[in-house]
Amino acid sequence: MPPTTAAAAVAASLEPPDPTTVSQATARPLTPLPLASFTVQPGVEQLAVRGAIPGETLDAVDSTGKKVTSGMVDTVGALLFRQLKPGSYTVRTTSDPLMASTTATVMDRTTQPAQSFYDAQKMTAPGFGYITTRDGTTLSADVLLPPGAGPFPTVVEYSGYDPSNPDNTALAQLYVALGFAYVGVNMRGTGCSGGSYQFFEYVQSLDGYDAIEAVAAQPWALDHRVGMVGISYPGISQLFVAQTRPPHLAAITPLSVLDDSYRSTLYPGGILNTGFAVSWAQDRVNSGKPYGEAWSKKVADAGDKTCAANQDLRLQNPDLLQIIKDNPTYDPAIGDVIAPVTFVDKINVPVFLAGAWQDEQTGGHFPVMLDKFTSSPHVYATMVNGLHTESLSLGILPRYVEFLDLYVAKKAPDVSALAAAGPLLAGKLTGVAGLKVPLDDYSGLTFEQSLAKFEAQPPIRVLFEEGDAAGQPKASNLPRFEAGFASWPIPGTKPLALYFAKGGALQSTAPTDAAGTAGTVTSYAYDPTAVPPTFYTGNGNDIWHADVNYQWLPLPAGKSLSWISAPLTADTVAVGSGSVDLWLQSTAADTDLEVTLSEVRPDGTEVMIQSGWLRASQRKLDDQQSTELRPVQTHLAADAEPLPAGRFVPVRVELFPFGYAFRAGSQIRISVEAPAGNRAVWAFDALPGGATNQIASDAEHPSRVVLAVVSGVSVPAGIAPCGSLRGEPCRPYVPPAS
Repeated sequence: MPPTTAAAAVAASLEPPDPTTVSQATARPLTPLPLASFTVQPGVEQLAVRGAIPGETLDAVDSTGKKVTSGMVDTVGALLFRQLKPGSYTVRTTSDPLMASTTATVMDRTTQPAQSFYDAQKMTAPGFGYITTRDGTTLSADVLLPPGAGPFPTVVEYSGYDPSNPDNTALAQLYVALGFAYVGVNMRGTGCSGGSYQFFEYVQSLDGYDAIEAVAAQPWALDHRVGMVGISYPGISQLFVAQTRPPHLAAITPLSVLDDSYRSTLYPGGILNTGFAVSWAQDRVNSGKPYGEAWSKKVADAGDKTCAANQDLRLQNPDLLQIIKDNPTYDPAIGDVIAPVTFVDKINVPVFLAGAWQDEQTGGHFPVMLDKFTSSPHVYATMVNGLHTESLSLGILPRYVEFLDLYVAKKAPDVSALAAAGPLLAGKLTGVAGLKVPLDDYSGLTFEQSLAKFEAQPPIRVLFEEGDAAGQPKASNLPRFEAGFASWPIPGTKPLALYFAKGGALQSTAPTDAAGTAGTVTSYAYDPTAVPPTFYTGNGNDIWHADVNYQWLPLPAGKSLSWISAPLTADTVAVGSGSVDLWLQSTAADTDLEVTLSEVRPDGTEVMIQSGWLRASQRKLDDQQSTELRPVQTHLAADAEPLPAGRFVPVRVELFPFGYAFRAGSQIRISVEAPAGNRAVWAFDALPGGATNQIASDAEHPSRVVLAVVSGVSVPAGIAPCGSLRGEPCRPYVPPAS
């Protein structure tokens, strides 16, 4: 599975040109100019130029003759103008001889083709071919059909990876085995698709709309309705496409997704994720080059002239890495359009969503948007401890297939094919053979009865202790137990506040000590190099194996602070985000914080549960969104503020969402350190070391951790063996040095 996504501030270049910075000196008279030899192709907020002279500067001129923007033609004679307002334009040369293109009309986002546009498209089935979008760009598509005459229930996978690669049919075959026609479509600027690539600019969402409608119009698509499938990047893309409301979209199944590109993956807490996010962006830069994916060159070399011609705008791809570096703070005009949490309220079809709290790629922050799907008639979500591929685990897969059967195929579920296919998929992901799929029984039920049975189950599922299922091998992708809930956040959730106290204790009552009392201020040396940046160094795909080796190391003495509760007197289940509320003082004007929640068991082992991060200068809260259980920072440049010298200030750090059952007799531990060593593949561009950070815990400065405790969950007796829980590393507990 290729890396999934993050690249958040990559939409920076989506900002329209500031008219105050555009020189009007080059405005052209309305006198007609000789016709230029280059061609222009209008699109949605775009204008593509082909066949121009490399190195030449061209102007985009509106209907009044005013220059709107300009650009230089690349080495293959192409230029793409982005973020143009809808209207009529010509493209003109800026040096003699002065020439102009024919007039081209740039479309707006609401311009929709007639149904006849889609009906006229005939796709190769099965086989490789192209879908034409509303601006004439062709997207490469590969169609696989199940046995039989059809029509078939149909699903589409859409991303910038290689879903249309004719040789990449491994996951596609799963859907075919389940009786679905599968269509893999590459986004513009990737694979054999035309156009230029930029991370989730709006035209990609509209392309997805066009792909859905073109596929739905095919005679082999059952009821002319289409579902969307995919994990990671093609999971996230479903959210972007569904917001455009394609009329023939039946349902979506986004797996292992993110809610906010900036906050959840690229800049968690305002700190650049150089481990996964930047490497993912680099991969997108590389794959977006002409023939950046080897399979597309193979297709072109075999005689596909469309694939070859579609490479012509690749040099117009923005520099994603530079955009990321140029945008360390949040700009709503840039970040909101690539943050699904801001637009999932537009999605009006049933949704099946799943993911892992400790997802080593997207980060596991996605549950915070679950209550935002306000227009969807049904939202089913499953959360579990584990890794990026946990959303395809055996505890989720049967319900996933049931959803597709009910909401896309419109038939009573038949999960019998999973009896064989499920263990094969699980074996590939975990390296564990012989696993069994827990299948629901819908035999003898009509479609209506099956739908009623499915919809009677709680829509929110939390799978606990994935990797310790009874009778299954260690670290296999099945949970030990689960709980269902009516909605998110979990109804009846109660905040459990544990206050920092003298001697490294966590207690349920706020401290009463006066400020300055001995022992109420503790300090640590801020050092992001104290341990290796990550606790995993192997192959990216091998991390999903059951025998993965984590090196979760304790920090050296003096390089962190921690507080630990007394042994719990009863099982305590927490599900949701948490908040670590610190009173912080530093010798530096800024510092980076990592907070980590863990369980210390009676047998002397410690299990890592979840972390959170924050650059202290970006501590300003969004008061409208923040709650006792979840602080939300604005991350706006205007709100950034240095730490005051010699004074404690409140700093709240969000613990990313998690679900965990603390057993009676165990202790809850919270630690504060520099960002490093607590994630599998995330690394951070942390501020340099050398500072001393202090945390106060007195009546005036009540530092604490607040957890989302839920009731009514039956917790089985016994503790999972160390190293069995997926995504939750274990180590011997080392008490902090006194």
